Amino acid sequence: MTPSTPMTPLRLLVVDDHTLFRRGLIALLQADARFTVVAEAGDAGEAQRLAAQHRPDVILLDNHLPGVKGVDAIAGLREVAPQARVLMLTVSEDEADLAQALRGGAAGYLLKTADIEVLAQAILRAQAGQATISPEMTAKLVSAFQALPTAATAAEPPPQPPAPADPIDTLSPGEREILECIAQGASNKEIARTLSIAEPTVKIHVQHILRKLGLSSRVQAAVYASRRQGPEGNGG
Repeated sequence: MTPSTPMTPLRLLVVDDHTLFRRGLIALLQADARFTVVAEAGDAGEAQRLAAQHRPDVILLDNHLPGVKGVDAIAGLREVAPQARVLMLTVSEDEADLAQALRGGAAGYLLKTADIEVLAQAILRAQAGQATISPEMTAKLVSAFQALPTAATAAEPPPQPPAPADPIDTLSPGEREILECIAQGASNKEIARTLSIAEPTVKIHVQHILRKLGLSSRVQAAVYASRRQGPEGNGG
């Protein structure tokens, strides 16, 4: 069921520590008569202060924030702005983050790869009390709830989680080649020419690389790769 268009623009608070992404998103949202962005924040503390001050209808919340993760900030935001719906907008595909966000009261969980109209509909649905989950996260949502302890196992001590894997190990050989090219400052067109693949294919690979590494821009990817190639990354 598609939520109805609000009579007055929905008041939004955008929380993301990446200034370029935040400003670009705000520009897209402000171009839609259904929304007005009343404030923007770069970290959880600033978001909480602005939420209390502006009392937005919907808060778009990134997860990778400095200091306090977005999923850990939901409770504080709902406390100072109980009328606001919190919609996660993140690169994190971690099912633990998804489960924590929903348990914390988030009205939805969208990946940053979503189209602007998908995001717009998710905002409207959130305000209407309906949840939206990115299709890529549906299977992980099922896994997260299947992992919840049953009454029979609730009293058992939880198993120790395995040591986190190095994100670089999740990249395919081709993605590692592209990451190396990004570190050298190559454009998608130059990478396509170097690796003899189509430019749209490079673009898709770059999106996958950013998602797997938990990054949100080519600049971050270049810095990440350069550090890996530094003294600590030699030999691997």
